[in-house]
Amino acid sequence: MRGLIYIALLFASFSFGQAEIGRLYEELPSDSIITRSAQTHTSLKPAIRQANFTKNYVRFSALGDLNYVQQNEPGYKLGLGGEVSAVVNDKWYFQAAAIQGVSNLDSIFEPKSYITNPQSSLDLYTDIRSRISYTPNHIFNFQIGLDHNFIGEGSRSLFLSDYGKPYPFGLIRAKFWRFEYSVMYQFMKERDQNRWEGKFASSHHISFNPTKWLNIGIFESVIFQPKDTLLQRGFDVEYLNPFVFYRPQEYSLGSSDNVLIGMEISAHINDRHTIYSQVILDEFYLSELRAKTGWWANKFGAQLGVKGRFEIGKHRFFYRGEYNFVRPYTYSHISEELNHGNQGYSLAHPYGSNFMEILGELKWNLNKWSAKLFVNYAVKGEDQDGFSYGGDPYQPYVNRPYEYGHYTGQGNQVNRFNTILSGSYQIMEQGNLQVFMENHFRFATNQASMNYMLVVGVRSQLWNDYRNY
Repeated sequence: MRGLIYIALLFASFSFGQAEIGRLYEELPSDSIITRSAQTHTSLKPAIRQANFTKNYVRFSALGDLNYVQQNEPGYKLGLGGEVSAVVNDKWYFQAAAIQGVSNLDSIFEPKSYITNPQSSLDLYTDIRSRISYTPNHIFNFQIGLDHNFIGEGSRSLFLSDYGKPYPFGLIRAKFWRFEYSVMYQFMKERDQNRWEGKFASSHHISFNPTKWLNIGIFESVIFQPKDTLLQRGFDVEYLNPFVFYRPQEYSLGSSDNVLIGMEISAHINDRHTIYSQVILDEFYLSELRAKTGWWANKFGAQLGVKGRFEIGKHRFFYRGEYNFVRPYTYSHISEELNHGNQGYSLAHPYGSNFMEILGELKWNLNKWSAKLFVNYAVKGEDQDGFSYGGDPYQPYVNRPYEYGHYTGQGNQVNRFNTILSGSYQIMEQGNLQVFMENHFRFATNQASMNYMLVVGVRSQLWNDYRNY
């Protein structure tokens, strides 16, 4: 491995390349089909798109986020803003977008913005996304920004998803031979009564293509707090090292930091269809698993899915089927400053842990028209009787009711069924401004009846705004 790094550095001195950063948005039938090769890596998003720029450019776009929601009572989310993107000297790419708005929606549809200022029944929000990218050559890419990042081929990710709130980050990516290696530094926070407490994360991801149709990825992340009752740590310099394993490093520091490791495999059946999977390990003891004791600290999860695209005449389609499960207490820790979350939201799956889920989606596109059907069914175990049954990563695992006998879906078991039927029409390509309508049908066994919500409006579809959980 060290020899490959030296070779990459040597090439970096003599070559150069041009790149811009794509959008972090759901896969659509209208997306360009990727030509697979042994050098194609797609699990870390947003993607780096190679391009041959003939000149520098600066582009401005107006952004809108105008939503009307009809539930039990009418609600709204109203925001306006703008975006600027630029390329400088074929190596620098800059992108910044901001929307300022007001909302009176409940927790399901509340704005997931970096800055929120609750005012009685209203939320004043400022949704900011920015990214600066420097690509000196065809090997290295350096990024900083305030945004999301996503790891995986699925609709959900058990490693790192974009369903919560954005965060400041730094990212280094290096591609050489059939490998792509990345290291990410995240700067997050949690609210402690009336103040914010910081938390940090450092993550590694390595992607390897044995062949052009098979990809294997390894993920590792450590979450740590800058201070505790004994020490002002800041950002541990040991975790800045991009070439160490975090678990041995954690032991050497004598810390109780939260380390997760994972593995993913995807098989590409031609350029249109993909079978993919992920496995995440928080803590794991094989002897306890073999004994089938249901020990609380066997914390892991898995994903299996298939997706692809096809065409019928001029009509383009995208489909997906996916299964996810996560054991109780996965992603949780002794405090909010050490769990796998940010500002009250999970960094991975929106259900947190202690759940099983199966989902399917079908998308259609014709010119500027598009429609989507999303369906999911989930079994989720929630807390009860003042104990944590492992479904909420923001509840400390020390508040568990017992040591053994834990199973997925334990506690107050709730069965959820969601169906979303939506349609949209692109009225302006600049800023991807669309008029849309969404029909949400929600049912849970802890509710008396089916919940229906109608959402209509005009918005700029530049990043994901998940409400499908």
